Amino acid sequence: MQQSYEPTKQFEIAHLGQPILKMQAKLVGNILSDECQNLISEMMRTVELAGGVGIAAPQIFKSVRIFIMCSKPNARYPDAPLMQPTAIINPELIEASIDKEKGWEGCLSVPSLRGLVPRHKKIKVQYYDQNGQKHQTIYTGFIARIFQHEMDHLDGLTFVDRVESVQDLVSESYWYEHFAPNA
Repeated sequence: MQQSYEPTKQFEIAHLGQPILKMQAKLVGNILSDECQNLISEMMRTVELAGGVGIAAPQIFKSVRIFIMCSKPNARYPDAPLMQPTAIINPELIEASIDKEKGWEGCLSVPSLRGLVPRHKKIKVQYYDQNGQKHQTIYTGFIARIFQHEMDHLDGLTFVDRVESVQDLVSESYWYEHFAPNA
């Protein structure tokens, strides 16, 4: 990681159209460095304050292969399962089910839209955690969706790139009125 930042700064979130969201993020070299550990802490804080279930480093203008998954029920995803916030570093998708499922996605970088996005129902992944430990695991359902969504950010994609038709896009306000759980 060669980028520097101020650890006490509240990060601005990159929005659709900003060039960093189209870039391929670089591998993280020294996971245990103070710079990497501070970035992970700031990402955890930023996603919590923004009410997201995940955030990738490019979304806060850092082009490195790190994202946070932190699924929990909230206003944006009331039916989200609860999981411990997890730093995912240098992730790899090892296997993906042939079966895909369309589901509604939003994004902190695309604050006014929701899209119906096809994603693999089950994925096998490998990544390093914040302590530099290697993990290989299988994710299904909403957690698999979060992983794929955030990994896309590392590869220069947003959910808008994954929708099959513009008719699968709606405004966030329309989604809350017509599609949100308890609508």
